Amino acid sequence: MAEQQQFYILLGNLMSPDNDIRKQSEEAYDTIPGQTKITFLLQAIRDAACAEEVKTMAAVLLRRLLSSSFEEIYPGLTVDMQTAIKTELVTSIQTEASPNIRKKVADIAAELCRNLLDDDGNNQWPELLKFLFDSVNSDNVGLREAALHIFWNFPGIFGNQQQHYMEVIKRMLVQCMQDQENPQIRTLAARAAASFVLSNEGNAALLKHFSDLLPGILQAVNESCYQGDDSVLKSLVEIADTAPKYLRPNLEATLQLSLKLCADTTLTNMQRQLALEVIVTLSETAAAMLRKHTAIVASIPQMLAMMVDLEEDEEWSMADELEDDDFDSNAVAGESALDRMACGLGGKMVLPMIKQHIMTMLQNPDWKYRHAGLMALSAIGEGCHQQMEAILNEIVSFLLLFCQDPHPRVRYAACNAIGQMATDFAPTFQKKFHDKVISALLQTMEDQTNPRVQAHAAAALINFTEDCPKSLLIPYLDSLVQHLHVIMVAKLQELIQKGTKLVLEQVVTSIASVADTAEEKFVPYYDLFMPSLKHIVENAVQKELRLLRGKTIECISLIGLAVGKDKFMPDASAVMQLLLKTQTDFNDLEDDDPQISYMISAWARMCKILGKEFQQYLPVVMGPLMKTASIKPEVALLDTQDMENMSEDDGWEFVNLGDQQSFGIKTAGLEEKATACQMLVCYAKELKEGFVEYTEQVVKLMVPLLKFYFHDDILLIGALTTSESMPLLLECARVRGPDYLTQMWHFMCDALIKAIGTEPDSDVLSEIMHSFAKCIELMGEGCLNNEHFEELGGILKGKLEEHFKNQELRQAKRQDEDYDEGMEETLQDEDENDVYILTKVSDILHSVFSSYKEQVLPWFEQLLQLIVQLVCPSRPWADRQWGLCIFDDVVEHCSPSSFKYAELFLRAMALSLCDTSPEVRQAAAYGVGVMAQYGGENYRPFCTEALPTLLGVIQSPDSKVKENVNATENCISAVGKVMRFRPECANVNEILPHWLSWLPLNEDKEEAVHTFDFLCDLIESNNPIVLGPDNANLPKIFQIIAEGVANESVKSEDACSKRLANVIRQVQGSGGLWTQCVTMLNETQQKAIQDLLNTA
Repeated sequence: MAEQQQFYILLGNLMSPDNDIRKQSEEAYDTIPGQTKITFLLQAIRDAACAEEVKTMAAVLLRRLLSSSFEEIYPGLTVDMQTAIKTELVTSIQTEASPNIRKKVADIAAELCRNLLDDDGNNQWPELLKFLFDSVNSDNVGLREAALHIFWNFPGIFGNQQQHYMEVIKRMLVQCMQDQENPQIRTLAARAAASFVLSNEGNAALLKHFSDLLPGILQAVNESCYQGDDSVLKSLVEIADTAPKYLRPNLEATLQLSLKLCADTTLTNMQRQLALEVIVTLSETAAAMLRKHTAIVASIPQMLAMMVDLEEDEEWSMADELEDDDFDSNAVAGESALDRMACGLGGKMVLPMIKQHIMTMLQNPDWKYRHAGLMALSAIGEGCHQQMEAILNEIVSFLLLFCQDPHPRVRYAACNAIGQMATDFAPTFQKKFHDKVISALLQTMEDQTNPRVQAHAAAALINFTEDCPKSLLIPYLDSLVQHLHVIMVAKLQELIQKGTKLVLEQVVTSIASVADTAEEKFVPYYDLFMPSLKHIVENAVQKELRLLRGKTIECISLIGLAVGKDKFMPDASAVMQLLLKTQTDFNDLEDDDPQISYMISAWARMCKILGKEFQQYLPVVMGPLMKTASIKPEVALLDTQDMENMSEDDGWEFVNLGDQQSFGIKTAGLEEKATACQMLVCYAKELKEGFVEYTEQVVKLMVPLLKFYFHDDILLIGALTTSESMPLLLECARVRGPDYLTQMWHFMCDALIKAIGTEPDSDVLSEIMHSFAKCIELMGEGCLNNEHFEELGGILKGKLEEHFKNQELRQAKRQDEDYDEGMEETLQDEDENDVYILTKVSDILHSVFSSYKEQVLPWFEQLLQLIVQLVCPSRPWADRQWGLCIFDDVVEHCSPSSFKYAELFLRAMALSLCDTSPEVRQAAAYGVGVMAQYGGENYRPFCTEALPTLLGVIQSPDSKVKENVNATENCISAVGKVMRFRPECANVNEILPHWLSWLPLNEDKEEAVHTFDFLCDLIESNNPIVLGPDNANLPKIFQIIAEGVANESVKSEDACSKRLANVIRQVQGSGGLWTQCVTMLNETQQKAIQDLLNTA
């Protein structure tokens, strides 16, 4: 008994507001054995004398214990103890007087039952099912509530008996949803019904069978909202997200209800926004279904009305601190909804619906309407891209008028729209409107009385210059620099006199952005800015100036990078000292100091500027960089109960895993982590062997990140950086010799292969595959052992099978009743993603074939039938292209053994030479070339047979049009290879004059080198057909060589460039012929010949 009393005290202390007491109690609680915990916790729940908050705490802890440690504790209990726990929970629900505790105990019962459902779906607690049925039919409202609560919490409770009980479940829910006396039962039954639907989202027949429950759910949504309870509305949002098809039979009613609630200003903002969320979510998860419903049109004015819900604020335009957008506000919610809906439903539907509304708003005398109209214009750019691009002229001329609106917040919104469009419509926007936009923004930046508007104009200028082609910006450079300098000087004065900094922060970034685009053209303005910028870094040391200082450090490093080493060098040392000083104080910086990420990026730019000279600073830089790159974000696996106590405001984001479980990740610091990882890659790239000291610790940091879940955009940056780093780090490690290199590769290899097998995001997956292929090329034969090959084979087979399966699924979706052109666009995007992964499968196979040659063929045979399937004439062109590319690699790297598979691909190759798709023709023509060059004797008949087809393709009238040129050049190269390596297959004397007339190849640089190699062979052997009688063809040959050099088809590092230069030097010696050849060339060609002689 005394022990139990001690335990009650401990429970009380676990709720103590005093951190130390709570921490000590948590440690003490953790030391108690699991079985003892269960006994004590159950005792506390059942003890009538115990205070309610202590009982609540005990119930929460017991549920958590069963949720997190069931396997460790429960199976070890005696059967009697297990039975006692089950009986105790049921008795407790039946006898507990407090509704709150009863609900908590029902949660424990649901959790235990979830764990007692075995792998075959047998429920090992049948008594609980009996209790459920008895309770639902009981006169006791408390018991009915408890039963529904258990079913809501664990809708899979019936396990493999669900089908058997289907009618009973339905009857139970209908009966409870019609309980006229008890609104709480109606609400709970609706939530339970929604929970059941969600847990069976993939079962179309069940959803159809339960569709007549939806009107009851909608009625409960409506009722509960007016009781101040939005739980059923949240369930409706979840259905819209996960099982939108369930809503189809009552879609009109669902939309009408959502619109009604959204428009009702007596409800809370949160409820109205949730009602809007139902519609917006459907526009993302079931766009085609929604496009058929006219009621959807009504939701647009609703969003716009929310966006007008702004407060008057006299101080607004003078604010010096940018508080984060109030994400709970209706205005922000309306804007975000509009953006998502435009992306979901597409511009074809949304723009006509919204255009007139926006025009009307922009003419309203009330500033809030004009503000909302402009913000709406910003929001729909991404979704309505194609449709808005067509009328961009009219939009922009109208938009620019608002830069001079009498109200500062409307001018702010105009800058916002300009900035957003500069990003959404780049570079068309910059090319068409540079003169108007730049002058409008510079004028708005002079608005001294409204710093907030000034700052936003500067921010819009950053967006504009970031994506502005350099040639367009140069003519405005003088004027831009002058304006920015005047504002910077004025704002520096203001900073000293009044301490205001908002505009200065933005202007410094605008200067950086202009320099970044202008590059070396910024040199004349360098001295105008650098002294002031260094002054800011030296003196802006107060805490409230941290952001300004960080942005200035960024600006200095970007200017340095733009103007180049020569101009920057005199300041480089001083700047490095300033950075080092900040670095030394780095250890005192708080973790959320904005300077950290600016510093980290600035170091990487300094590394690019200084090159190898940067190596000396690595010891100072790497410490903080590794510290930031090693940030471990908090992650948690939570059930819905716990999640409700954590809010997204604390920086937590949640991914719903279904079955009342969520994965939470705290996103603070993740962006900095991703930036730091990018910078490590930058050092490895720039310093190569100079970075070798750090390769080991960086590899140990990076490899585990391959399976690290970043977050949305950060996810992409983080994962792309990680995979990009692998081949670079191997290159750095090379300096230490083969053993060290192999050791490092072993550490990476397993993780890379596993990541290819498990990575769910296709963008990230393609990067990891690309990286893996590069690593294999770098490491060469012997880098993969048998286990690696076995695992890799299984994974690639899986990827190819998935490729075919996805194509079938897309075909099935095309038969869907909601199929429309919007859905077709989505399906085509999915298709492109799939093909991109296929290209990476091809990359990996290429690297394996080129490293291992013929010995890898037995391993390859497990994939053979799937590759053959790719080249079937009935497959889409991209499949055939990549299937042929894989067979090209087999021929190129695994001959003569490759011939044993020839009957599987030769016919497809022959047919593909005249395919309607140029990509397929290119892959087939390349194949003929490698057969001639590497295939061996067996391929001779095929080369002979293919030659007339190749000539026909080259000589067809449209062979040189843009989309065909690459395929045609591959045909020309293939003809060259047949004449060079298999002359017996061709009438060389007849074909050569034609072949010469087709040179040089300008697009396909790799094939161009092959043709020049052959040309050198022919000239060096004094081939009479090529040289012509009395060397009459030499001027033509000079032209071919000059063109090749001018187009960079021949580079100085290519072996043939020396041979070509020798040909030219020989002619140089014979005066008249030289003059004759050179006078035929234009100026560019003459310069190209001169360059070749100078470099080769």
